[in-house]
Amino acid sequence: MRTTKRFSPTVLARFLRLGRGSGTFENYIPWHRVSRSDPSSCGRSHLQMWQGRQRELLSDGEWVGLFFSISVLNLMDLREQFSLSLEGGPHEISAYRADTSPSIYPGSLEIAKRLGYKHPKTNEKCLSSEWVMTTDLLLLLQTPLKNLSLLAVSFKPKGELKNKRKKQLLEIEREYWMVRGVTWLLITPELYDKQVGLRLRDTMPWALGPTVSEDDLLTASTVTYALQGHSLSYVLEQLTAKFGNDDDHAKRAFWQSVWCGKTPFDLRRGWRPHVPITLLSEAEFTALNPIASRRTSWI
Repeated sequence: MRTTKRFSPTVLARFLRLGRGSGTFENYIPWHRVSRSDPSSCGRSHLQMWQGRQRELLSDGEWVGLFFSISVLNLMDLREQFSLSLEGGPHEISAYRADTSPSIYPGSLEIAKRLGYKHPKTNEKCLSSEWVMTTDLLLLLQTPLKNLSLLAVSFKPKGELKNKRKKQLLEIEREYWMVRGVTWLLITPELYDKQVGLRLRDTMPWALGPTVSEDDLLTASTVTYALQGHSLSYVLEQLTAKFGNDDDHAKRAFWQSVWCGKTPFDLRRGWRPHVPITLLSEAEFTALNPIASRRTSWI
């Protein structure tokens, strides 16, 4: 049982002391965590290891969103439960680049005032403090020219968009990133095929397992292209033989080649292994991923 029942100024002060919301890569500490000492989330929480750090996700939507994010080819880092600055401060990209412009960007308090909305607060007896807003996932991307950029992503059930106050909070979050020149996506379940999300969840153990070599990814892709129209079982049998009868290695090579886009497998396919496989064009495969294709819901 969790010992902390609700958010309060005391809880938020503790988060600050613990360095929540700071760091990058494996040293990053999420603002909200899946722990016994934190207030419970409204959704079902998940802990997922990736890139040397346990990712802390507060809903099924964020969990699937993590998988969609990992499939984005130029992803360098991902920070979940990212806290928005209350006051003005430097651009968030400065955590990765020393040559960032010294410009000061407005915090959520100023953004809320500009929009004419009341900034959220939290109260405890005689204490009151400003609520620290968060973005579910903040991705660091690298362009082909090696430039760095950020992509902010939030996940919400479609029903929440009907609530006036929740829409106001989403508008504050969107404006926070817009004034920084950062694209903000609002992902609802209607933006992607449910079967695709299920396939990513089902294949995650192999896709996020020990990484295979680039040569093995190429082998998996080449064999799959040559065997289009055959069943998934048959393709995996052939790959298992190629990799010295190592069934686990064959599955990791296959699904990692799918997740990175080398094998544009139709993830809408049913789970039955005897069903023939279908490969898509690069554009069709990218369209299955709402983050890679930059789809967003409207507030």
